[in-house]
Amino acid sequence: MNSAESITTTPHHAPVQPIGSAGEALAHESAVLHVTGSASYIDDLPELRRTLHAAIGLATAAHARVLSINLDAVRAAPGVVAVLTADDIPGLNDFGPVVHDDPIFATSEVQFHGQALFAVLAEDMHAARAAARLAQVEYEALPAVLSVDDALEAGTRVLPDVSLRQGEVDGALAKAAHRLSGTVRHGGQDHFYLETHIAYAIPQEDNTMKVYSSSQHPGEVQLQVAHALGVDAKDVVVECRRMGGGFGGKESQPGQIAAIAAIGALRTGRPVKLRLDRDDDMILTGKRHDFRIDWEAGFDDDGRLAAVRFRQSTRAGYSADLTGAIADRAMFHADNAYYLPAVAIDSHRCKTHTVSNTAFRGFGGPQGMFGIEEVIDNIARHLGRDPLEIRKLNYYGVDERNTTHYGQRIEDNVLAPMTTELEASCQYASRRAAIRQWNASSPVIKRGIALTPVKFGISFTATHLNQAGALLHVYTDGTVMLNHGGTEMGQGLFTKVAQVVARELQIDIDRIRVTASDTARVPNASATAASSGADLNGKAAQDAARKIKARLTEFAAAKFGCREDQVEFLPNRIRAGNTELSFAELAHAAWMGRVSLSATGYYRTPRIAYDRHTLSGRPFYYYAYGAACSEVAIDTLTGESRVLRTDILHDVGHSLNPAIDLGQVEGGFIQGMGWLTMEELWWDDKGRLRTHAPSTYKIPAVSDLPPVFNVRLWERGINSEDSIFRSKAVGEPPFMLALSVWHAIKDAIAAAGDYRLTPQLNAPATPEEILRSLDALRAHLASEAAAA
Repeated sequence: MNSAESITTTPHHAPVQPIGSAGEALAHESAVLHVTGSASYIDDLPELRRTLHAAIGLATAAHARVLSINLDAVRAAPGVVAVLTADDIPGLNDFGPVVHDDPIFATSEVQFHGQALFAVLAEDMHAARAAARLAQVEYEALPAVLSVDDALEAGTRVLPDVSLRQGEVDGALAKAAHRLSGTVRHGGQDHFYLETHIAYAIPQEDNTMKVYSSSQHPGEVQLQVAHALGVDAKDVVVECRRMGGGFGGKESQPGQIAAIAAIGALRTGRPVKLRLDRDDDMILTGKRHDFRIDWEAGFDDDGRLAAVRFRQSTRAGYSADLTGAIADRAMFHADNAYYLPAVAIDSHRCKTHTVSNTAFRGFGGPQGMFGIEEVIDNIARHLGRDPLEIRKLNYYGVDERNTTHYGQRIEDNVLAPMTTELEASCQYASRRAAIRQWNASSPVIKRGIALTPVKFGISFTATHLNQAGALLHVYTDGTVMLNHGGTEMGQGLFTKVAQVVARELQIDIDRIRVTASDTARVPNASATAASSGADLNGKAAQDAARKIKARLTEFAAAKFGCREDQVEFLPNRIRAGNTELSFAELAHAAWMGRVSLSATGYYRTPRIAYDRHTLSGRPFYYYAYGAACSEVAIDTLTGESRVLRTDILHDVGHSLNPAIDLGQVEGGFIQGMGWLTMEELWWDDKGRLRTHAPSTYKIPAVSDLPPVFNVRLWERGINSEDSIFRSKAVGEPPFMLALSVWHAIKDAIAAAGDYRLTPQLNAPATPEEILRSLDALRAHLASEAAAA
């Protein structure tokens, strides 16, 4: 078509539905690229001429004064071009995302075994890594605080303690018919993304810098690099097309990797790539926060909570990183699905001389839920009741008992009907009875079952982060280029946001291309985190699409002589009065008519307001819900465990893409199962992480998948809030469904004592930990027998 004048009036006909709009189950937009190996990651980018490769020199003391660093052998090593230390940083020696306590390179003091001291730039990667090992560093040892218990005793903190109070806890505990108390611990977790941290910095003209960073937060990396180089944000562009996994580990910490590469590029005038190997990645970068949770609970004869007191103590590591927000969310999720009439929570953000822990899927939520589920399970076993019965008794209500301990009213509680539906579909009651009967005649192998709920708040608790932007171009052939502030780490965000635009413009999704996250296109974007990627960026893209749609509507009405309400967007076509034309024809005609076909979109989450000082308000836009029932078997002689069956029912509202959402539910559950059953981080008494490779750190494999694995999205799900097409977030909430596995293991251990005692079990429930719990249970039973 050469001009708009060639448009002709055509008769009405039944339109063909567009392919791939929001709500359809589509494959990931890069699925074929993934499985064929043609998806381009940063390490796949063609390297520019004269590219240098970097490696980091790591400290070999947990806490020490640096007396001297001799880098002569490093500089003289084959292929080495330059060595970088803190003295080579032209700007700020810090990459702390909130508090300025994270040096890019340590100087006079090291605070964890593996902290970065310097970087080597060499002609190839192997030369750089070999040279980095040649440094001679002299230390003066200082006292090292390595564990939460050590930090509590020493009083070391990265941030001040925080307390939350709701109701008269002391009085309610004193009056309660029953009181229990205990201590439970869970470990940390390494992100173990397929793609380790990487950055590729390319110097540009006029002292500007282009950085490719595997980052969930390119906007923050932009600022961290600019500060390190001593330049403005406008002088740094950060781009990320996709990550090989993130899970929170690439939210705050890529800044260090990108800054080192950029400092090297600025100093040498040559491109610099820094890619960590797996060992260095695990040693240098943070993990999920491990917690010690001390608790006390009061309850009545039926098992209904009257009051609960928590002391949540977490190992932050040597610096604050994101610990403040993570520990806050652990406090918010100390209720999980349960109404707490009176609650007191003391949160200790402990400083230790270990790597600084950071964001991980759930961001403190799993840690908080872990504590309350331990309380509920102990109450049930103390009373000799089914834990599910006690869980349902303590659920939040709909019209009453529906306000959280931080003051937010729950307006969309669907846990009761979801639990009822799952309880029936998985035959919970009959299977529980059959398991108890089976255990009675099985002396070695014991089986257990548990059904646990999830209520997870959706939004950044830092209110200002709940905003997003998008950029949308419609070309004259009717195809669309979309860019937004979210990042793609395999979770399918780009696919979902493209589906939103496809639905708004009523065009096939193959007419839309989503381009790399880029600070030069969408500025000041929040991290792709807090499960809010589709909520925020989907709404921003929708806003941009509606702006263009409004312009096209106005143009078509004027062009074809009809009212704007007579312009209808049909699948791949537009009807304006008596005229029908393709979307491409309309786009070309609008361009000829000098109508702008480019728009920015913006969205900020409504109805949220949170007072950080009082820990109260409405930090969450809505809640996502789910429930899981898991059955396990344990070998009481070896401590080995196996998940036999899992049934999941999860609420994603009106799903934007059921195929992707199912994958997120399945993957989140398995990752949570790894955290609670096998992923054990271990530091020795010198502060050295000894589990820093696949040989020593076990993550779930295909063989760990439950042989019976029934996962369903709740068909009745709908978001009561005006989210993008009434969908719900799905990135983090399914992770906590794995609590059903941990409690099923506890149930199996209880069977070894004829259900007379409550097992004391910490996470992860490795074979060694299961045996320890079994031994403690047997010793207690033996003591009782001897006393009798």
